[in-house]
Amino acid sequence: MRRYRYRAVAASGELVHGEMEAASQATVIERLRGQGHLPLAADEVAAGSGASRRLTLVQWLRRPVLGTPRVSRRDVAIMTRELATLLEAGLTLDQSLKLLIDLAEGEALGDLLSDLLERIQGGSSLADALAQHEALFPRVYVSMVRAGETGGALREVLGRLARYLDEAEALREQVKSALVYPVILLILAALSIVVLLTIVLPQFTPLFEGAGAELPWLTRAVILTGEGVQRYGWLLLVAALGATWLVRRQLKRPARRAQIDRWLLRLPVLGELLAKIDTARFARALGTLLANGVPPLTALAIVQDALANATLRRALGDAAAVMKEGGGLAAPLGRTGVFPRLAVHLLGVGEESGQLDPMLLKIAEVFDRDVRSTIERLMTLLVPALTIVLGLIIAVIITAVLMAILSAYDLRL
Repeated sequence: MRRYRYRAVAASGELVHGEMEAASQATVIERLRGQGHLPLAADEVAAGSGASRRLTLVQWLRRPVLGTPRVSRRDVAIMTRELATLLEAGLTLDQSLKLLIDLAEGEALGDLLSDLLERIQGGSSLADALAQHEALFPRVYVSMVRAGETGGALREVLGRLARYLDEAEALREQVKSALVYPVILLILAALSIVVLLTIVLPQFTPLFEGAGAELPWLTRAVILTGEGVQRYGWLLLVAALGATWLVRRQLKRPARRAQIDRWLLRLPVLGELLAKIDTARFARALGTLLANGVPPLTALAIVQDALANATLRRALGDAAAVMKEGGGLAAPLGRTGVFPRLAVHLLGVGEESGQLDPMLLKIAEVFDRDVRSTIERLMTLLVPALTIVLGLIIAVIITAVLMAILSAYDLRL
């Protein structure tokens, strides 16, 4: 008998985990389903023998070599769509995966598909095979595939998953693309200012000192700033790196992360934008899960992991607790005060009309459009603002130099 560590979602919507002795992984999955749970993962625990430890260590060392972490979200979306197309064409799951392996671009994706095929041929379901790659296939993805396999609608589910991934990736890529130019502008602005302070300005310093005139306060301030950058620039760089490391470490602490997320939601424009992004993600994931037959409480437990903001996750968990007692979803979400009122109103309309899952997908579509337009407006304002700030800083430096030159000239007269 082997020992397995499992994670599953109970019928009440709660996440359960523990360890179980069984002959195989399939036995663990079967027992969990018999208990009314939705299995998410079942991994073998390393035994005490040296051979088992060596095997586990080898598997762990092979993970980077297999290249699974290098498979991008876009690769997953394309693979999902192609798999849905092949299944719709009448191929079996084994045949479809073999064909995708032959067509895979890149060793990482080929290794991933080969691993999935090997597990399936060994008796595992597609959902169980996907659950072994949590970094690539989140709980939402695995649960939808499991629901599709259970209901005999795998190809339809994969098609919906492909659309879900395409829309989420499109929004993510738009945000990244919108930030490219401002980031480049900031880097060039910083380099320009450093060059002016550390290379250009020192060329004039001997002239100012030789003139014997008292330099204006602005010139003295700029010269001192340049000397500070020259002498302690490395210290500023170390401080920036240390601050970045400290922030990332604090974000890993649940209590500190919750405080930061609450603060982010209170920011004037950014807070509303972050809430809308998570609302669109929540609505799309929950709507897709419900449309594929996943029970509401189970779907809510899964969707909580899809939200990036800890405050919104906690609010959704509180709403799920109300649903367990027979209540709806819109009212408790509205009482939290963190989700957009439009989303809560549309959610209530969907509950009253009995069309919750299509309404959730509609909410996702509405807020996706809103997020895109908001980002476009912000980028339209951000670039000119950065340009103006850069121009003002350079103007201050040039003014300081000119004031010093004029001061020295007046003294000689």
